[in-house]
Amino acid sequence: MEFPMANGDNLYKPKGFTFIELTVVMAVIALIISIAMPRYFDGLERGKETALKQNLKEMREAIDHYHTDKGEYPINLQTLVSERYLRFIPADPITEMTDTWLIIAPPDNSNRVYDVASGATTASRSGEAYNTW
Repeated sequence: MEFPMANGDNLYKPKGFTFIELTVVMAVIALIISIAMPRYFDGLERGKETALKQNLKEMREAIDHYHTDKGEYPINLQTLVSERYLRFIPADPITEMTDTWLIIAPPDNSNRVYDVASGATTASRSGEAYNTW
């Protein structure tokens, strides 16, 4: 409904945005997201790599302490938990599972835990394989 005014303008004007205005806003939002998302995912990868290094360090220290105390290496990682060298077996941050750790046997090839490595087969941000850390 139109209400004419003395100068010929309409008092009632439709409210809302034009298609061009919406397109410009969507383009700006898309640009911001395209800049932010790679940084977000890079931050996630950095966090996972840091957590992996910390988990490996703690498990290796627990294995060393066990070996110093008992004179032998543990049979498995669960032994470290049951003997209270670890509170729990941490999850591998890359695979997000606790049962993918690679168990490395001692030099005498006995069936014990000498070292651990990540079970991930992918490469880190630096190009180095996670299972070689």
